[in-house]
Amino acid sequence: MESTLLEIELDSNVSARALLGRESENLKALERLFHVRVHSRGNQLAIEGPEADSAAARRVVMLLSSLIQKGYTLMEGDLERLVEVYRARGEEGVRQIYGDEVYLTGQSLKITPRSLAQKTYVEAIRGHDVVFGIGPAGTGKTYLAMAMALSLLRSGRVHRLALTRPAIEAGERLGFLPGDILEKVNPYLRPLYDALHDMVEFEKARKMVEKGIIEVAPLAFMRGRTLNDTFVILDEAQNTTPEQMKMFLTRLGNNSKAVITGDVTQIDLPDPKRSGLIQAEQILRGVNGLAIVWFTDRDVVRHPLVQEIIRAYERHERAAAGLDRPVPTVPGEPGMASPGSTAGTAPPSPGDASREDPS
Repeated sequence: MESTLLEIELDSNVSARALLGRESENLKALERLFHVRVHSRGNQLAIEGPEADSAAARRVVMLLSSLIQKGYTLMEGDLERLVEVYRARGEEGVRQIYGDEVYLTGQSLKITPRSLAQKTYVEAIRGHDVVFGIGPAGTGKTYLAMAMALSLLRSGRVHRLALTRPAIEAGERLGFLPGDILEKVNPYLRPLYDALHDMVEFEKARKMVEKGIIEVAPLAFMRGRTLNDTFVILDEAQNTTPEQMKMFLTRLGNNSKAVITGDVTQIDLPDPKRSGLIQAEQILRGVNGLAIVWFTDRDVVRHPLVQEIIRAYERHERAAAGLDRPVPTVPGEPGMASPGSTAGTAPPSPGDASREDPS
């Protein structure tokens, strides 16, 4: 097959370093994904390989360069996800997803979707008052919900932000921890604070909490309340009971949004089949004004090894359960969630839903 050599001159050496990644990991990924050879020198790249592959690799490089120039921070594993989007949706699809600025932090960090499912999730939150985000850890479910909440808070669309979790923890019991109830639950709520502090300066976030603009509390504290003009996030929802889930969903007041996130493979309840998240997904599927978005290991945006760890555990657990067939998927590629629809991967079978947290 005839080989073609295409040369690219990037805008600056800074752009070239950001594009190539640590130890040229993105350059190596580009070679692997497109079956080409890539040579770099300063801000110049040369792509050598079959004509169609070289041309496609060049278009991806130019797209990445354009995103970096606009302030996008290229993270480990982003190139593979971007190529997946490019192959499914073309150049315009890449621009629509990676150019979608969900929130701009005080440190000028742009938070954007990083996969097809994440884009579906963001659009679902924009278009629905109740959204379920279900899938493995590290897929950005809580992080993107937080970014959307802060964006709507900044624009005045909502006036308060409430963050909550059920007080069920992996292998521990709150009664054995020192202090009063607030001191007991505060460490358990720390992941919500971590996401918040990633996007809002610590002192500003502290003042917003003091003023009641942002509330971080265990789920039990939501009972009996009506949440008006509020964006409320229920995290770790797989650990709610059916009664708790119903209680939470009926707290929603006027001009409010609720996002419920969870992973049905990491249930810490004594009876995993009693998960309020599993029951809610089954009962509410098809309800107008509500969307359910499913994530898979392909959407994990943490260290690339996290994807492989999740896949290895899933293979082991499915083999142990005697499930040798693949998990079914909703027909078609992930798309915008419509009222009462689900998007992404279908839920695991009942045998999978009882899997314990591997940690």
